[in-house]
Amino acid sequence: MDSAAWGEKVAKHSRVFKPAGPGPFPVALILHGCGGKTPFLEAYARAAVAAGWAAVVVDSLKPRGMSSLDAKLFVCTGVALRGITRAADVFAMLAWLETQSWADPERVFLAGWSHGGWTIMDSYAIGDNAARATKLADADPVRLRQRVRGALLVYPYAGYPSLTSRRGWGDSWALWGAPPVWSVLAGKDAVVGWKLPARALDRLAQDGLSVDRVMFDDATHAFDDDKANDPRARYRPDLFQEMQSYFTRALTACG
Repeated sequence: MDSAAWGEKVAKHSRVFKPAGPGPFPVALILHGCGGKTPFLEAYARAAVAAGWAAVVVDSLKPRGMSSLDAKLFVCTGVALRGITRAADVFAMLAWLETQSWADPERVFLAGWSHGGWTIMDSYAIGDNAARATKLADADPVRLRQRVRGALLVYPYAGYPSLTSRRGWGDSWALWGAPPVWSVLAGKDAVVGWKLPARALDRLAQDGLSVDRVMFDDATHAFDDDKANDPRARYRPDLFQEMQSYFTRALTACG
């Protein structure tokens, strides 16, 4: 399958938020965690709209015929749909945006939570092997290099087999430039921890990327999800509000 065809399939199950008017608008692609598309991400989409951006909350499960139970049993356990596979959705949605009159495909921001952060990182780490890794014949890293203005990684998974800690995002980024990275880690994260994500961010910073990092020392994984069903997660409405402001600042910096 090519990127455009897969993009159409993914887009049918995703939700688009747009400012008033015809556009074209810069677009934030919002990637959910391993459990699937959950309502709290729509608050971030609305924050993007308030900042003048369109936003797409991308559903990576339904296009693959996966249910929320499948997600819990297989995706969250690492059995299925690892970051390198899901990276296909990033390339496909970049191609899909080219066909949307309301979208400015040259100004894209990637935001990922947990598994979604892993997906974004692997999308860059696979470099020129994008077509082989994603099984999209025309997956093109040039789209990432030229169109993505920034990335937000929120408590991203960065353990094995995530690629960034081991290989970074490749030597080519020194020549082509890489997007600035914003990131949020949680000091009491019992799901992905904070040390391995910090190591991945350290690698990016050592390779010359601009990395902004926020650490919420007393926060758990999914602290911004008021409907998280993981007993290890504790919702923090104060930090949820702070996160939306942080997201808005990142978008404004990339606008």
